[in-house]
Amino acid sequence: MFKLNQVRVHRDNRDILSIDELTIPTNGLTIVLGHNGSGKSTLVNLLSGQAEADSGSVTLNNTEITQFSQKQLAREIAFLPQKLPDVAGLTVQELVRLGRFPWRGVFGRWQHNDEQIISKAMEKTGVQQYANNLADKLSGGERQRAWVAMLLAQQSPVLILDEPTSALDIHHQYHLMDLLQALNQETGCGVLVILHDLNLALRYATHIVALKQGKIAFSGKKELLLDEQRLTELYHTDIQLLDHPKQPEQKIAVVI
Repeated sequence: MFKLNQVRVHRDNRDILSIDELTIPTNGLTIVLGHNGSGKSTLVNLLSGQAEADSGSVTLNNTEITQFSQKQLAREIAFLPQKLPDVAGLTVQELVRLGRFPWRGVFGRWQHNDEQIISKAMEKTGVQQYANNLADKLSGGERQRAWVAMLLAQQSPVLILDEPTSALDIHHQYHLMDLLQALNQETGCGVLVILHDLNLALRYATHIVALKQGKIAFSGKKELLLDEQRLTELYHTDIQLLDHPKQPEQKIAVVI
């Protein structure tokens, strides 16, 4: 699990993230919520080792993130940023193959099972039929699945994704979240995702971290979301929870 203790990130004469204590399990599907500017991306950048706090500690399984080498960290955490890197000229298979680099042996040699892992990652994410297509020519939803396949090929026990649904239409948002939920449940890998859509969080989360003005508004099991007053205070908007018309055990959020 991740643990943060007395973490501060200071920018432009203010703390953009200030967390006294926070524990995040790495065996479920954790969703990070909050307004723009609440510190969500800063938090996941710390967790994924993309940035360092100005003070305090961030640990994964009792080891400080800063103590991992780049290759060691890539074996522990697979990270997908909000702005995807340029992959011009790479096929989907070549993109997914990048996920194997942390595991390449002496002199960067490919191992006997690398191709099998790459093939299975593409199969699980449904992009095998695009193996020879240029990745940057795919539709938004297909391209996101190709990147998730790359994360899977990395075989890290934790996946972290920064707003992976932000550029997708509704159909592909739910398709991607279905995929991440299935990966968590079937393979046991932990998934941590930044989302803006409260209804996606209500449907898929097992754990919640909610940020407000750089501080923890609340964190814990997803049942914390079943509180209209808590949600109203988080978003500064009147929110009502209704029973899902087809799944009574689920709730949907509407602005009133």
